[in-house]
Amino acid sequence: MTLARETTVLPARAGLGLKAQHYADILNGKPDIGFFEVHAENYMGAGGPPHRYLETIHQHYPLSLHGVGLSIGGNGPLDKDHLARLRTLIERYNPQSFSEHLAWSTHDSEYLNDLLPLPYTPATQQTVIEHVDQVQQTLGRRMLLENPSTYVLFEESTIDEIDFLDTIAERTGCGLLLDVNNVMVSAVNHRLDATAYIDRFPVERVGEIHLAGYDETEDAAGDRLLIDAHGSRVHPDVFALFEHTLARTGPQPVLVEWDNNVPDFATLVDEATRVDAAIARAARPDLRRAS
Repeated sequence: MTLARETTVLPARAGLGLKAQHYADILNGKPDIGFFEVHAENYMGAGGPPHRYLETIHQHYPLSLHGVGLSIGGNGPLDKDHLARLRTLIERYNPQSFSEHLAWSTHDSEYLNDLLPLPYTPATQQTVIEHVDQVQQTLGRRMLLENPSTYVLFEESTIDEIDFLDTIAERTGCGLLLDVNNVMVSAVNHRLDATAYIDRFPVERVGEIHLAGYDETEDAAGDRLLIDAHGSRVHPDVFALFEHTLARTGPQPVLVEWDNNVPDFATLVDEATRVDAAIARAARPDLRRAS
């Protein structure tokens, strides 16, 4: 396929998810934030206050658009109406980045309220490749595909997750969104080595990094079970893994996700400041050694 042309990119800074309760803080204070990210499905209406605020905020900040409803990994065809609404939204805002999840969330005409995993087989890989091609051709731009957080493994899987993602990117020209919290969640849940995962990841394809807080409980056997909850600060083990990631990738756009139990804006800015400091250290190997 012919790869869609990117005209702008996100800055290698910390970004925050844009929440309605923080519109006034952002517009009144113009905080030093690298970019804002929104879920595409929240802005698919024709107008109203959300669009008025987003249009104003995007005049001052780069924008990342993150989809949660395309069902890239689903067996069935992509919803052409949903894809058309997404194209309209992208044409309206011309965001610096667009990304989606490696997951499925539809069955026939039903939309599920979860991002569900898929088996890693040649058949599912080919389906995802065809879907990514369709998305990029329809939108006229390159997309990023995000690694999932998972709680089950499929017996029928025959392809390693990293190889699965790398082949999709190779065949379609898409980029990858590396969610470090998802890596930690999946690694703990499946008794894998999170650092080894990062060390094998094709970082040359990464266009954005995500961070978030997880919740922790126990499974039926009494072992640790992590939940990708997005409702707290980034945990120390995830932040350490993030810094290890930056040592491989170099400075990248990094989103701090906080979608549940959303705190006041000052708390989010504090998290972004901590991430910006890590990015600055990654840009200066001498500072990394000194720290």
